[in-house]
Amino acid sequence: MPEVTTPYATGTPCWVDLMASDQRAALDFYRDLLGWQGQPGPAEFGGYTVCELHGKAVAGLGPKPQDMPEPPPTVWTSYLASTDAQATQDAIVSAGGTLLVPVMDVGSLGRMLIAADPQGAVFGVWQPGEFSGAQVVNEAGALTWNELHTSDVPGATAFYGEAFGIEIEPMEGADSYWALLVGGRAVGGVTQLANDPPGTPAHWLTYFAVDDVDSTVDALVKRNGTVLAPPFDMMAGRMTVVADPQGAPFALIKPKPM
Repeated sequence: MPEVTTPYATGTPCWVDLMASDQRAALDFYRDLLGWQGQPGPAEFGGYTVCELHGKAVAGLGPKPQDMPEPPPTVWTSYLASTDAQATQDAIVSAGGTLLVPVMDVGSLGRMLIAADPQGAVFGVWQPGEFSGAQVVNEAGALTWNELHTSDVPGATAFYGEAFGIEIEPMEGADSYWALLVGGRAVGGVTQLANDPPGTPAHWLTYFAVDDVDSTVDALVKRNGTVLAPPFDMMAGRMTVVADPQGAPFALIKPKPM
């Protein structure tokens, strides 16, 4: 199992979470689909659940706040690692980003914030305390890729470079696709928003690995999920884009062997 035992470098996607209208239903759905285990968490953390795969933290799942004038959409949020959330917040604002949830402490676990880049794609920032982020990745049922869908690749390059030191460069062998590089290593991807259905806002898309895309899609449909892009083969493997029963979109992929 590809366990993560060292801290994530600044700018690396390190965690994903979902705020669901029906947390219990979402926990049951992802348990059945991806094999996650987890129960609603303590009240001091709003019931937030750290879901586990084989006993290792893999993703977060919490109840959507009900006391907000306009509850946030049901989406998976990608978190980028930082060693200093406050400094990163300052850099985000300086680079033209928008703060949605300013820096806050999460007990002794770490510090976080939520922001949007200049094109409107929402993301989180995580500064680790006792908790560094996903403890297993690139395994069936776990996070394996985070992809920015943007209307302005040069603008995204400038923003994420200034805020996190991330480099965005064309991916070798791919047409109109870019790699997110941290320390010269690809940690995610960038694609043009024009490839999405009309009206889709800029966003980060979460990819989970599976052993068999087609059978997982069959299971998802039986559990009232929705197929947004039927399974297809591409350079990195076989993938699909789907949504859970509460509307949160995500991708499933069986990566090609490296």
